[in-house]
Amino acid sequence: MQKVYADATAAMAGVLADGMVIMSGGFGLCGIPEALIAAIRQSGVKDLTFISNNAGVDGIGLGTLLETRQIRKMISSYVGENKLFAQQFLSGELELEFTPQGTLAERIRAGGAGIPAFFTKTGVGTIIADGKEVRSFDGDDYVMERGLVADVSLVHAWKGDTEGNLVYRKTARNFNPMMATAGKVTIAEVEHLVEVGEIEPDQIHTPGIFVSRLVHVPNPAKHIEQRTVRPRAMAEVN
Repeated sequence: MQKVYADATAAMAGVLADGMVIMSGGFGLCGIPEALIAAIRQSGVKDLTFISNNAGVDGIGLGTLLETRQIRKMISSYVGENKLFAQQFLSGELELEFTPQGTLAERIRAGGAGIPAFFTKTGVGTIIADGKEVRSFDGDDYVMERGLVADVSLVHAWKGDTEGNLVYRKTARNFNPMMATAGKVTIAEVEHLVEVGEIEPDQIHTPGIFVSRLVHVPNPAKHIEQRTVRPRAMAEVN
C-alpha cells in the first residue's frame, strides 16, 4: 500500500467533505500539522468540527480556518490565544464544546482504544457535568465522558518511514500520538522521511498500522506562540 503522497493537497484528496469531524494535533503552535491545515483551507470544505487542544493563534494553524469561516464547532480545552475565536464564539458564529485538558486527552485516547465512555471526577459539580450522567463509585461522584473518534486525524511527526511508522520530538509529541489512533483515516506530515528499517522499533511512537497517508514536509516553520525575553545581563568590569 502506497502511503507517501507528493504534497499535502494530494494527501487530502478524496478524504475531505463538508460537515466532517477532524482531529488536529499540537499544543499551542507546537507540533501542529500546518501543511495539512493549509490544504484544508485551500480545499474550501466547510461546516467542520475540529477536535484540538486549541485553535492556534490569529493567522497561524487553525486560526487560518477561522478566518475563512470553515470551522463550525470546536472541541477544545484552551482557546485564550485567539481573538478571532473569541469574537466568533461571542457572536454565535462558532460553537464550542469546552473540555478540561486531561479529560480531552482521555476522551481521544479512549476513542482510539475503542472505549465508548468512561467516568472521571473532573468537572463534577460544574457546568461541565450539565446534561451528563453522574454516578457514585466508592462514595465519590464521577461524570461520564464519551470517547472521541474523528473522520480524519491530522498529525505532525518529526520522523516517519514509508510505512507510516512515526517518531515525535519532545513536546511536539503532545496530542499527536493519541489522535493518530482515533481517526478513521489518519494523515501525517513528517519533517524527515526515511525508508522502512531506518527507525529502530523501540523508537517508534505510532505504529504505521494507524497511519493511512503521509507527506514529507521538510524544514517547517517553528512558530513561537509567546516570545518571552529578558534584558541581557551586563558583566561587571573589574
